Amino acid sequence: MMYNFTNFKNELKKVEEFLSKEYRELNSGRASPLVLDSISVETYGAYQPIKNVASINIEDPKTLRIAPWDKNQIKAIEKAVLIADLGLSVSTDEAGLRVIFPQLTTETRQKLVKVLKEKLEDSRITVRRERGNIWEEIQKLEKEGAMTEDERDRSKEELQKVVDEVNANLENIFEKKEKEVMN
Repeated sequence: MMYNFTNFKNELKKVEEFLSKEYRELNSGRASPLVLDSISVETYGAYQPIKNVASINIEDPKTLRIAPWDKNQIKAIEKAVLIADLGLSVSTDEAGLRVIFPQLTTETRQKLVKVLKEKLEDSRITVRRERGNIWEEIQKLEKEGAMTEDERDRSKEELQKVVDEVNANLENIFEKKEKEVMN
């Protein structure tokens, strides 16, 4: 009986999706509404994501336009963006806010690449942890007699193939984002 890797593959797919999401939320010098996804605004006594209280549009490659549905929320949104400390500038007017993405310097680009590498390494650690759990499960199945030694070895090879594929995908995600940041 070969080990069923379906759940393992699904878990690793979540790791890839998480890394992609983390990278999308980083300020790479280009206006992207996704950068604001991690910011919550206090509205009427509860915290809500900005996208739940305002429309967010790309005005130009370096500027986002935030138009709150309730104009009384402009100051709260401005405060939330500034507190998030994403290195963004904010200017307000009667209709809403403009969030300006500053031009990245060589130094900030290098710092950003360092953050990208840290997030990549965190994802790799998660993959290794998951691989370890599955390997323990495979060994347990062999000890219980539910799997032969040959099946264990084939499962181990398949496990490594899956891990290698996911690590290659994570590396590709990193390289694309690194290229975007450095250009």
